[in-house]
Amino acid sequence: MGLFDKIRNEFIDIIEWVDTTSDTIVWKFPRYQNEIKMNSQLTVRESQWAVFLNEGAIADVFQPGMYTLSTQNMPIMTTLKGWKYGFNSPFKADVFFVSSRQFINQKWGTRNPIMLRDAEFGPIRLRAFGSFAFRVKDPAVFLKEVAATNPEFSVEAINEQLRNLAVSRGMDAIAEVKIPVLDLAANYDEVSARITEKIKPEFTELGLELTKFLIENISLPPEVEAALDKRSSMGIVGNLGAYAQFQAANAMEEAAKNPNGGGLASAGVGAGLGVAVGGQMANVFANNTVQGNDAPPPLPGATPFYAAIDGKQAGPYTMEQLGQLVAAGTINAQSQVWKKGMAAWAAANTVPELASIFSNMPPPLPNP
Repeated sequence: MGLFDKIRNEFIDIIEWVDTTSDTIVWKFPRYQNEIKMNSQLTVRESQWAVFLNEGAIADVFQPGMYTLSTQNMPIMTTLKGWKYGFNSPFKADVFFVSSRQFINQKWGTRNPIMLRDAEFGPIRLRAFGSFAFRVKDPAVFLKEVAATNPEFSVEAINEQLRNLAVSRGMDAIAEVKIPVLDLAANYDEVSARITEKIKPEFTELGLELTKFLIENISLPPEVEAALDKRSSMGIVGNLGAYAQFQAANAMEEAAKNPNGGGLASAGVGAGLGVAVGGQMANVFANNTVQGNDAPPPLPGATPFYAAIDGKQAGPYTMEQLGQLVAAGTINAQSQVWKKGMAAWAAANTVPELASIFSNMPPPLPNP
């Protein structure tokens, strides 16, 4: 400190802190050799405390207001200094201003997924993040336990420790509430309240108060979320057969709009795709025309047959359905059929089980 600063400080009688920052928690009032004049004016603004330290020990703490320093309003300092009969000379003391405002929007989050056990999915990994707010509750405890004699102490200096507390105790609380993972999003308020209750005592030990704790998101790993999306999609689709018909119809419509695909090379691809889609559509609609979406399953113990219709495999069909196809002329005695256990496809009239179907058919009409 230069000579000019020394002389200027000798005549300074006002002790105050005008905070122009948004993250300073503690600020030490600068004074040459820490000398304070008796009868100096102390101004403590709203959202501040002024803490006097005598030889490193916390003495008097001043709430917001304006004070003329004297032995009457510094009882602890007076006792420590032994000022029994008044005192008017300069005295040495450290003056720290402590902010009591809320420090909001402090972020917390898990660096790595946390392993938990869920009642529905079993062992899972979760990520979580959110924000919290805090303020100094007891300036004397905070100076003693955290800030010490640092001339300036900011949020950044303690934020890492507070984030670690939030994550560690927060995930413990999530595990304790035993809310299923799929229901967590609907219970953020309940989980946040439980985490706040769990963390508050540890903030108090540091002279702090946790004023708000918010969960913004709890998420599963991307691959698990993708599996859940597929499961949800299946639930929304419902009837897979009807959905397959819808998709095939859309494919045929798109193929009809652009049969050549824009070039000779694309034409072959488009034609091949059209044939493939047409074949799939024929099977889908043929099966649904004969069986119907509400057709009952084969009787227990009955082995269904497959039949070759228009050169394509169709089925499986029950004996009753095969009888209907024969009556309709869709298949005849020479149509190829197959079922599980047969070595190869065979003509329908050569399969003993199907003999009764053709024996009940009327013979051809005589020639006129």
